[in-house]
Amino acid sequence: MGFFQDALAVFKKREITFMESYKETENVYSFLFEKENDFTWKAGQYCLFDITHKKIKNPTRPFSVASAPSEGVIRITTKIGDNPSEFKKALLDLEKGMKIRVSGSVGPFYLEGNSPALLVAGGMGITPFRAMLKQLEADGGRSGRKINLLYMDSQKPYLFKNELDEIANKSLITIKYLESRDDLQKDIDTFINDNKEDGNYYIAGPKSMVTSIYSYIGNKNIHKRNIKKDVFDGY
Repeated sequence: MGFFQDALAVFKKREITFMESYKETENVYSFLFEKENDFTWKAGQYCLFDITHKKIKNPTRPFSVASAPSEGVIRITTKIGDNPSEFKKALLDLEKGMKIRVSGSVGPFYLEGNSPALLVAGGMGITPFRAMLKQLEADGGRSGRKINLLYMDSQKPYLFKNELDEIANKSLITIKYLESRDDLQKDIDTFINDNKEDGNYYIAGPKSMVTSIYSYIGNKNIHKRNIKKDVFDGY
């Protein structure tokens, strides 16, 4: 989507119905909502979610949609600690059948073409990549396209690991689970050496990590048009 298409999408709000929530790990939750037939997104994009069942100061938050359109549900996955924001408290208060509003989809963070792709996830930045890989699985894997996912998480819960491994086992997708920045840079270097400007690069995670990796890849003479980023300003 271009800028004006994104702007139009943001102004179009619709209600969605809450289905269920559950814990992914000790402090990470997924929330599932019903998907209307005429509402869709490109796997990897985000939407704006608006709390309507209680009055809070900042009722609207952006979240990457962690589900693929092919799954038939709208899923957001987020970290909720011991002192959550009003918005996240409101999410936890949702009961089956309650409504919130959503607008979007927004952003250029989705797979395009058939070029080799390197996906670099840090922590909760795995959420848009889960959507991408689930959509690739639904589309039959797009045989022949090289996709490498590098997932760095120093705390090592590695969200969606079982799902991701299952997808990789049935396709040409390669996944590495990493703990250190040094290991991450080595694997990035390997992909760049193999693909150079023929590859596309996607980075999602905390701002400091995304900024650092974006600069690292750019300094390897990879053009900015080949690099997409999705910054998670807060969990």
